[in-house]
Amino acid sequence: MILVLKTNVEEKKIEELIRTLESSQIRVERTKGVDYTILALIGDTRSVNEGTILNSDIVHRIIHVQEPYKQANRLFHPENTTVKVGDCTIGGGEFAVIAGPCSVESEEQILTVAREVKKSGAKFLRGGAYKPRTSPYSFQGLGERGLDLLKLAKEETGLLIVSEILSTDQLDRFVRDVDIIQVGARNMQNFSLLKELGRVQKPVILKRGMSATMEEWLMSAEYIMAEGNKNVILCERGIRTFETYTRNTFDISAIPMIKHYSHLPIIADPSHATGRWWMVEPLAKAAVAAGADGLMVEVHPNPEKALSDGAQSLTLESYKKLMNEINLMIGKLAC
Repeated sequence: MILVLKTNVEEKKIEELIRTLESSQIRVERTKGVDYTILALIGDTRSVNEGTILNSDIVHRIIHVQEPYKQANRLFHPENTTVKVGDCTIGGGEFAVIAGPCSVESEEQILTVAREVKKSGAKFLRGGAYKPRTSPYSFQGLGERGLDLLKLAKEETGLLIVSEILSTDQLDRFVRDVDIIQVGARNMQNFSLLKELGRVQKPVILKRGMSATMEEWLMSAEYIMAEGNKNVILCERGIRTFETYTRNTFDISAIPMIKHYSHLPIIADPSHATGRWWMVEPLAKAAVAAGADGLMVEVHPNPEKALSDGAQSLTLESYKKLMNEINLMIGKLAC
């Protein structure tokens, strides 16, 4: 339930209404928009007497929210959310580029990539220290050594670090050394992990699950937000369909859909969406045209020798070319 307050209401009266509502064990989230102040009621609202509320001299109207996700719902928060990470912002008109290898393999590899993607305008360096792989015999990442190397790359280049967490026992280290914690598709519905991430004030990229509906995806975001962490960034990375030619099927409609129903920023991962490096460029452009707040792109100095996901990784040169074209496109879109 949402209460839309009248304009120019005294602060004292708003506080009195909030206290009354909270006395009924209802949590109240307050959002101040351009024209209205909104009170979002979270919890069992059956005890709320709507007649009494509407008779209040400060309530303009009541809106009933049908969707099960509340805090991620645009009705609860009409303005677009922006997530501040260091000196960078994701959402709210700022376009973010996150680039780097699927997995951290060596000091030389990660430093080379970090230096080059920064030259092309990236503000964030992605790199997997822990790698969830379909096969137990595939490269699983360098673990803590990988995080050490990401930290080294950040110290040299100033790039902010994005890396994927697999379990709650890694959380302390990630909170300390990673700027944005990524939740991969396989963990989108790992609710115990989501709850723990909700209890730390660290930005989280939440990737869409391989077969997740929009509602399931937003409900996973709700798990994080319900614990107090509002710094959630959604990431469309393709879903599993009957098509086997590409690794996944990139759901471009997810971007405007999320923009319509949620206030959370959304970025796109065209690398995982296709599994083919030569498809990354057109799908990255499509994501920009659809209104994405940023891109996550896999880049490797020598994709043919990559220990994971080389087939979908751009070379340093092809990444530079893509960024030049994206920058021109963003300029055109801004006109």
